[in-house]
Amino acid sequence: MKVLGLHLLCFVLPLATFAFLATAPYAHGVGWWLLPLGLSVAADLWSPAEKRQPEPRLPGWPFDAVLYALAALQFANVVMAARLVGATGFFDWHTLVGVALVGTNSGYSGIVVAHELIHRREAHLRLVGRALMGLVLYEHFSTEHVRGHHVRVGTPEDPATARFGESFHAFFRRTVPAQFRSAWRLEAKRLGDERMPWWDRRLLKSRVVHGLVAEWAFAFGLAAAFGWAAFAFQLLQAAWAVRLLECVNYFEHWGLVRRGKRVDAVDSWDTDSWFTLYTLIGLSRHADHHAYATRPYPQLRHHESSPKLPRGYFGMVPLAMGANRKFRRLMTAELRRRGLGPFASET
Repeated sequence: MKVLGLHLLCFVLPLATFAFLATAPYAHGVGWWLLPLGLSVAADLWSPAEKRQPEPRLPGWPFDAVLYALAALQFANVVMAARLVGATGFFDWHTLVGVALVGTNSGYSGIVVAHELIHRREAHLRLVGRALMGLVLYEHFSTEHVRGHHVRVGTPEDPATARFGESFHAFFRRTVPAQFRSAWRLEAKRLGDERMPWWDRRLLKSRVVHGLVAEWAFAFGLAAAFGWAAFAFQLLQAAWAVRLLECVNYFEHWGLVRRGKRVDAVDSWDTDSWFTLYTLIGLSRHADHHAYATRPYPQLRHHESSPKLPRGYFGMVPLAMGANRKFRRLMTAELRRRGLGPFASET
């Protein structure tokens, strides 16, 4: 069960966030509390490669227990942060640190766990995944990602596939509203008419509508319990978490064009980073995830044929957001080397 111990790295950021929130407003030293964020990037940049395939016949329940614990920590961190902001006020350094920690934890832990759970076959696990997405006001992702993105990945019809040459900021402006529209249409189609007007009573059964009601009820519930500063905090941490999510979406398929009807390993970017693999519960083996969407995270396999990111996920985010020209240059070089995307015709 050595692999289970390695996956326990996923608790570092959630527990650091919990420790800050549990000790604030008596915690001091803002730099020390933000240190796990910087160390994660540094560890990813220096991480060795992990190409070993998963062990056969691993028991599932210990790895599922990790997901339950991470989900509980995410709910606790969001509520504790709202309580803290309600007590200290919005214009306080604890709030700034809290936005950074909770928002980053929501992106790198809460959403990652939600992504794992919304693909599971068990209805109660999918419900927990949807609830986690609701904590960042993005529950519609549960519908669009599973029934939209996984079907259309690598095609012009997929709003979550970044085009060749597209900058992150252009992608973000395009994908956020487009994914919501996609989720809305998918649910409308399921209910009988893709073009039904928003006042149609059938939409009362729409999962997207249910998600909107639940996530905003929770946000206003925080306002009722802890004040409007807590509500503003919830909006900020959710906005940062969604930006992290869409940054990951951005580089996971950037510039790739699917050749066939079936998704292949070459239709997703992977990273061999050991640190990313175990800290983000297998998210980096994205090619295998798209080939076998319900495969649990400890069973995801390495594919040598998939294009490789120049860094692990923690290193890719600042590269894609802050040095996008360099990002596009490095990614283009890998596509050219592999004969993928716009260079497929050259091979």
